[in-house]
Amino acid sequence: MTENTVLAELEKHPCYSHSAHFRYGRIHLPVAPECNLGCNYCERQIGGMTYHSYRPAVADAILTPEEALSKVAQYIQDIDLTVAGIAGPGEPLYNPETFETLRLTHHSYPELMLCLSTNGFLLPKYAERLRDLGVRTVTVTLNTVDPEIGARIYSHVKYNGETVKGARAAKMLLGNQLDGIKRAVSLGLIVKVNSILIPGINDNMHLEEVAGTAKSLGAYIQNITPLIPLGRFKHLEAASCNELRWTRFRCERIISQFRLCRQCRADSVGIPGDEKVRKRGSVEAWKRVQSG
Repeated sequence: MTENTVLAELEKHPCYSHSAHFRYGRIHLPVAPECNLGCNYCERQIGGMTYHSYRPAVADAILTPEEALSKVAQYIQDIDLTVAGIAGPGEPLYNPETFETLRLTHHSYPELMLCLSTNGFLLPKYAERLRDLGVRTVTVTLNTVDPEIGARIYSHVKYNGETVKGARAAKMLLGNQLDGIKRAVSLGLIVKVNSILIPGINDNMHLEEVAGTAKSLGAYIQNITPLIPLGRFKHLEAASCNELRWTRFRCERIISQFRLCRQCRADSVGIPGDEKVRKRGSVEAWKRVQSG
């Protein structure tokens, strides 16, 4: 795939293109409640409101694949919808409903770009299936390329009915993430790498190593976002705006950076750059984590 072909495909993807971010809409379909990975910074929430309700891993309700298709039909006429994605609130590839939702959506709306966010553990297994279902863009959360750091970020991974913990889990995860990115790229999928800047864990230039690895595997762009202190990391401080800017600046020398991410919910819909702050939880908290 040539660079011009990639740019032509992404000019209408608001989470890959800075100009598209203010022009085109996306819809996240919350059909995937279960997760196979224990991320120490994550708290899944389905229904209700808390202090950090505008964030990943949050949805008002879980939809069936048929309900998700109806949701697409509801919004495709209201906004300039170009992307339909699945981003949780759990791990999409760990939930069979993801694949049925993709099938139904691609069959009914082949003009929509299908997108998926994943922790990458099951990506080597399902990359080809995603391509066959019409998925064009995949976002992989890659926070480290060092298993020792990974053991501090992740508590466990579920694999073949077993819960694997510690360094072994981190090593398994990293191996699958790297294999999955490489496999996805080889199949013609466009890969964005999401990296959470976690002070005291993967700062001090480690995300430059992540950027270099992602670039070497063929990833198109990296999206670095600040930690939202939750779960086992609720005691940590989020990165300052200067820390976030400086990290992005250094990594941009290696791989292109996406700077407009709003750390959206798993049921977000609309034009990201043209949405008013959703009045869920604390607006001021939302502004603080977005100010970088």
